[in-house]
Amino acid sequence: MANSLETQLVTKQYENAGQTIFAVDKVTINVKPGEFVALIGPSGSGKTTLLALLAGLLRPSNGSINIDGHPLWKMSDRERTKFRSEKIGFIFQSSNLVPYLSALENVELMLKLNGRLDKPGRDWAMELLDQLGLKDRMANLPSQMSGGQQQRVAIARALVHEPAVVLADEPTASLDTERAYQVVQTLGTLIHAQKRAGIMVTHDLRMTRWVDKVIRMTDGKVAQIIESKGEIEAFSRGSDH
Repeated sequence: MANSLETQLVTKQYENAGQTIFAVDKVTINVKPGEFVALIGPSGSGKTTLLALLAGLLRPSNGSINIDGHPLWKMSDRERTKFRSEKIGFIFQSSNLVPYLSALENVELMLKLNGRLDKPGRDWAMELLDQLGLKDRMANLPSQMSGGQQQRVAIARALVHEPAVVLADEPTASLDTERAYQVVQTLGTLIHAQKRAGIMVTHDLRMTRWVDKVIRMTDGKVAQIIESKGEIEAFSRGSDH
């Protein structure tokens, strides 16, 4: 099975007071369709920088990033912007919903940006919200929904245009434990069912119980990759103590 996302020796370096700082240092990873990956590590380990590189928001100093078989940084700025809107879904720490649009309108906005706001597109947006348990909330504004409901709308918005890759930056940071579990479990279920490649940055190791692979970063490098389901479960259980 071809990888939806792969990097080869990706590096992001900065110059500071005559010193070279490696925020991301020769990172090589791959994620298959339907695979949900947790990216973990202490503050300053490079995980958020790596996510920005994968999203096409930061240009790497060296190395390559391929999304759905396409080299992200060999495109022109215009090509990359269009490609990103079609092939990448992004979920932020806070839901970042448009406050004056309903739940359904927030999801449809992504379809509008991709020129896909037709009847099949609207039907798919409603089906996604229904799958996320928001059938009765489609007409609600963000202010009329809980934090967990808003984040589920954000998941629908990230998936509605059927991207190859879904990137989530601390999607449970503002949620209580029960809602955080619901959001991550739902995200993982949809990534598996729709065969997307998903990467989630998280500081809460308990959330790793729903992923297929854990990548731990330290000082900009990949320090450990855990792929065994038994090891991942033990890893997430150990975080409870």
